Amino acid sequence: MAEKKILVVDDEPSNRQVLGRILAREGYEVAQASDGRAALEMVREGGIALVLADLRMPGMDGMELLRAIRVVERDIEVIVMTAYGTVEVAVDAMKEGAYDFITKPLRRVELVTTVRKALEKQHLAGENRVLRARLERGEEQVVGHSAPFRHLLDQVEQVAPSDASVMFTGESGTGKGVMARMLHRQSPRASNRLVTVNCAAIPESLLESELFGYEKGAFTGALTRKDGRFDLARGGTLFLDEVTEMSPAIQVKLLRVLQENEYERVGGTRTIKADCRVMSATNRNIDEMVASGSFREDLYYRLNVIRLIVPSLRERSEDIPLLVRHFLVHFVQKNNKHLDSISPEAMDAMVGYHWPGNVRELENVVERAVVLARGSQLGLDDLPEQVRGGLGSKQVLTFRVGTPLKTLERRMIQETLRFTRGDKNLAAGLLGITSRTIYRREAEWSQGGD
Repeated sequence: MAEKKILVVDDEPSNRQVLGRILAREGYEVAQASDGRAALEMVREGGIALVLADLRMPGMDGMELLRAIRVVERDIEVIVMTAYGTVEVAVDAMKEGAYDFITKPLRRVELVTTVRKALEKQHLAGENRVLRARLERGEEQVVGHSAPFRHLLDQVEQVAPSDASVMFTGESGTGKGVMARMLHRQSPRASNRLVTVNCAAIPESLLESELFGYEKGAFTGALTRKDGRFDLARGGTLFLDEVTEMSPAIQVKLLRVLQENEYERVGGTRTIKADCRVMSATNRNIDEMVASGSFREDLYYRLNVIRLIVPSLRERSEDIPLLVRHFLVHFVQKNNKHLDSISPEAMDAMVGYHWPGNVRELENVVERAVVLARGSQLGLDDLPEQVRGGLGSKQVLTFRVGTPLKTLERRMIQETLRFTRGDKNLAAGLLGITSRTIYRREAEWSQGGD
C-alpha cells in the first residue's frame, strides 16, 4: 500500500468520487480538492505522492497547478486528465513535467495502470537518491523482507556482539560474503579491519604464507618479511571464504591457531598471538565432507560454533522485486542510463525464474538488461532468453514449517494478485474465495493487521 496520498483534483464532485472509489479499492489513500488553489495548499502541507488533476477547471487550471507543483515540490508526480478534443494541451502538459495524461471518459484499467507506473517511477527515483548517498558513504545495502531473510538478519544481530566463530552455509551466489560483512559491522570489532581470504582462489603452495605471512629468506623470492592475513586482521575479523577448499595440511595449521590462538610465520620461529574473530563460508555440504574424512572434524567444530544458513533465492522469492529494483537503481546510476521503471511482464518473468545462480545471477541479469535496454522502461525483451521463459513457468510459493496461517494467507493472496496483475475478481476465482474477502483482508493489512 502507498504510504502517501494520491490527490484527486477536479471541479466536478461526481468525477472526484468515482476516481476516489477506484483508487481506494486498489489500496491507495486518496485526498480530494475541488480546484487548483486548494490542491496547491494541500501539496504545501506535505504527504502527497501523486496528483491526478483535470486540465479544465475554473480559477487555477490543471496546467497552472502543474507548473506551481514543479516549483513547490518537484518530487511529486502529476497525471493530467483531459477530454479527447484537448489532447494537444495534455501533450504540452507533459512537456511541462507531467508524468502522463489520460483521456475522458476514464477507463479503470488505464487509470490504475498509469497511477501504478507513476508511483513506481517516483519510488525508483527516491531509491536512486538514497542509494547514491549510501554509495557516497561507502555503505552496502542488505535488501529483503521475506520471513527466511528476516530470520537470518535476526540471527546475525543476535550473534554479532559475541566473539564466537561463525560459519555461513548456502548455495553459491546467495550472499554469504555480504552477510559476513554485515555481521562484522555490527560486532565490537567493527572499528578494525575485516580481512577476506578466498581459499579456493589461492594455490595450496601459497595459502600458508598468505594466512600466516613469512620471514625474509623463508624461500626463494622472500626478500622481505610479509605480514599474513592473521596479522592484518589483528583486532578485527578474518573471513575464510570457501573454507572447504583447504588442503588437509593447511587445515592442521589452521586448527592450531583456533585451538591455541597462536602461530608462526613461514620460515620464522617467533610465536605470535592471534587476535581476530574467525568467520567462514562454504557452498558445499560440509557435514558430508566431515563424514567422508575430507574435512577435519576437529576443525569443523572450531569453525562451526555458530551455523548461519543463507537461504536461496527460491526460498525468498518475495524478495525478488525488491532486489530487482535495488539493482536497477544501482546499474542505472553506474551506467548513466535513463530507465525509470520495469514492465510488469519483465518483473513477472524474473519472479517466475528459478535462479540457480541466486542473487549473483539476478544482479548479473539486471546489469545486462540495463546496459542493453533502449527505451525508458526495462522490458521483457531486454532479459536473457532463459529468464524470459520464466514468465510461463509454474508459480510456486515455499513456506517454512510453522509459518502462521495468517502469513500464509497474506502471501498467497498477494502473490496471486501479482500473478493476475491486480485483477481481484480473477484472483478470487483462482483462490476459491470472494473478491470481498480480498478487499477486507487488504483493508486489515493497511491498518497494520496480520
